Amino acid sequence: MSLSKPSELIYEIIGSYFSRLYTDPIKTKAITSCVLATSGNYVAQKIMGAKKLNDDTLLAFGLFGLFFGGPVPHYFYKYIPQIVKNPLGILLIERLIYTPLFQSLSLYMLSILEGKTHDDSYSNLKKMYLPILMANWKYLTLLQFINIKYVPPMLRVLVVNLIGFLWTIYLANAREKKMNNQRPKK
Repeated sequence: MSLSKPSELIYEIIGSYFSRLYTDPIKTKAITSCVLATSGNYVAQKIMGAKKLNDDTLLAFGLFGLFFGGPVPHYFYKYIPQIVKNPLGILLIERLIYTPLFQSLSLYMLSILEGKTHDDSYSNLKKMYLPILMANWKYLTLLQFINIKYVPPMLRVLVVNLIGFLWTIYLANAREKKMNNQRPKK
């Protein structure tokens, strides 16, 4: 009996998520993305051994998830199957058009949301874009294919967000390493 309580709570949370996903999908996906992006950045900072959390990056990742990380994929995954029916075609559009655009948006907006100037944000984007995009293609293409081919449409953004949680950890680490290499040594 004691083991039934946690499982009941999990079922209740999942049920609530699905209910909200049905009644208010954009808000639900935005909040989910915000929580997962913030959590991913928090985990990345802990993995990197941060003595003090960088609140600016936590806030930037959370806001990016809230305003872009949930809504943008929602519309992409809602409308692309209406245009292209073949999962391989969807994957090609997702990997070759959507991903490069979304990756540039994320790198630029994360810098802006951290309070950096346009020039600094653009400079960071130019330095980090190609390595991050190549890593995205290398590590996430198979996961995206599985998501597109086998995951029900209603759950695709959730799966993208879960993949995004791991990607956020990678991205936060890569951004931090790049910024540390740019700082003058004392």
